[in-house]
Amino acid sequence: MKIGAGMTRQQQNVIPVKTGIQSRIISNILVQNLGVKNMELVFKRPDCLIDIPFHFCPGCHHGIAHRLVAEAIDYFKLAEKTIGVASVGCSVFMYDYFNIDVLEAPHGRASAVASGVKRARKDRIVFTYQGDGDLAAIGIAEGIHTANRGENITLIFANNGIYGMTGGQMAPTTLLGQKTSTSPYGRDFTYNGYPIRMAEMLATLEGSAFVARVAVNNAANLMKAKRAIRKAFQMQIEEMGFSFVEMLLACPTNWGMTALEANRRVEEEMIPYFPLGILKERKMADSL
Repeated sequence: MKIGAGMTRQQQNVIPVKTGIQSRIISNILVQNLGVKNMELVFKRPDCLIDIPFHFCPGCHHGIAHRLVAEAIDYFKLAEKTIGVASVGCSVFMYDYFNIDVLEAPHGRASAVASGVKRARKDRIVFTYQGDGDLAAIGIAEGIHTANRGENITLIFANNGIYGMTGGQMAPTTLLGQKTSTSPYGRDFTYNGYPIRMAEMLATLEGSAFVARVAVNNAANLMKAKRAIRKAFQMQIEEMGFSFVEMLLACPTNWGMTALEANRRVEEEMIPYFPLGILKERKMADSL
């Protein structure tokens, strides 16, 4: 078999490979069987992600979200000065994957802990990674007041519309009619109220410098998410104030769906209720 068979000249010269264990296996196969040498690296694991497999459920979007955050940290070369704050829920496992300093906060208190860290170490880049149960339920007060104070930190909000780690209970962001273990007949606004739009709420506060909502269900949305997360970290670097990125993520296991069905649900059900885009972007920092 020849490497050039059925390939364009560009494809012959640039062969995507991964890094770590997988890359070594792929490289050996290509070198031994196909005679390929001097491959150009066009895609790799972010440097601040540890080279271990994610243990998240098949089709879960947490791994993609982790990668985008890691890419932003690498882009600004911030790994040595970044401190992450993990919340309670599936999002807590970030400390298994990020090769940076990470603190674990009590349930719902990640933004409060991050505020304290930033005030004590103003030279550090501080971010939280929180699920909808942690940020929009037990931690909603902390999140609102962190934004209103204009704390110069970044919050990454993983909104999958359900409590993932504890068995699929209804969350503040669960959509109307959505069935969960605590709303087996579907969310009913007469009993449970309406899904909370966190991004819209925080965008109204004067302390918020950058607020965006993104998704990673297709390539186009993923690239927009990448830019928004990078922008959020840039706002912190430039001391513009509080930055917040809400990410619409799939949870196939607790939604009772296949990975493909869950991905379609993000597009067809979540995005219409939680519209994507930049809701607020400050152009200059406030001053007294």
